[in-house]
Amino acid sequence: MDTQTLDTAAVAAFLKDKLPGFDKAIEATKFAGGQSNPTFLLQTNAGNYVLRRKPPGQLLKSAHAVDREFRVQKALHGSDVPVAKMHVLCQEPSVIGSDFYVMDHVAGRNFNEPTMDGVNNEDRSAIITDMNRVLAALHEVDIEAVGLSDYGPPGHYLERQVGRWTKQYRASETQNIPSMNSLIERLDADMPEDDGQRTLVHGDYRIDNMIFETEGTRCLAVLDWELSTIGHPYADLASVIMQWQLPAGPQGRGLMGVDRASLGLPSDAEFVGAYCERRGLDRVDRFGFYVAFCFFRMGAIIQGVLKRAIDGNASNPERAMQLGAFVPVFADNGLKALESDQ
Repeated sequence: MDTQTLDTAAVAAFLKDKLPGFDKAIEATKFAGGQSNPTFLLQTNAGNYVLRRKPPGQLLKSAHAVDREFRVQKALHGSDVPVAKMHVLCQEPSVIGSDFYVMDHVAGRNFNEPTMDGVNNEDRSAIITDMNRVLAALHEVDIEAVGLSDYGPPGHYLERQVGRWTKQYRASETQNIPSMNSLIERLDADMPEDDGQRTLVHGDYRIDNMIFETEGTRCLAVLDWELSTIGHPYADLASVIMQWQLPAGPQGRGLMGVDRASLGLPSDAEFVGAYCERRGLDRVDRFGFYVAFCFFRMGAIIQGVLKRAIDGNASNPERAMQLGAFVPVFADNGLKALESDQ
């Protein structure tokens, strides 16, 4: 399945009467990042847009929900949570072979790694501070006021998520990974009681899913809302810390072994503390469980990425195969996080 190219003629024909700039030839360039929904820069005579589509081919149930991405970002536009402006959602697969949506292109800086190479310490600190601010703002969104009260089912978010991702993992399993099996069992056995917190959650909140000012440190847009739902806010907070606990470098894209103070970066505890202060919280109980859950979910996600690469419909096949080798690493780290929770 071809996920690297886009039928620009079909896109232009569909959007000609819906958006300016699509009455003439357009150019499409695929963004290198992202493993789930192929994303393209559209250059038109009236300016630049971004098209994000479901990958073609057989997909896991409920995955690649571009309609949900479109809905949540449209609802958040103009709020304290910066997002790109949404324009058109196409749910007619006959146009290009799968559903897609078109949004504004947000020009700015994107950092693939939290070390932010080439950025001075003052700006690194300010960028992470704004990342923290946006996360707290996300969890303070009035879901009823923005029309998202039905964006996720009621009930125990963590229990529901562990069940969902266990099914997704089993559906894309390509080999037996004992540590992943143990992590699933432990998450089920150690599940904390539902404390009633229910907020909008991003589901994959990390620095490489954000656009910042080219010359400044303010966040201009949070991207990749595929996993967003109504859930528990601590899962988003733990997602940041999970990322930082991975190996540093282009593969792990974490901060393991990095002298954070020398780079102007906060410790895990400092980031969590700043978040709690912004939201008026005393502390986060059972935080190790939330981190373990995030390691599990990401392990299940990249297992799905690996399966799509094997099946021939991955967005970036080479990167997908590299990521697949990290599933046991995520499982091991998840088990360690559970031990820290005891």
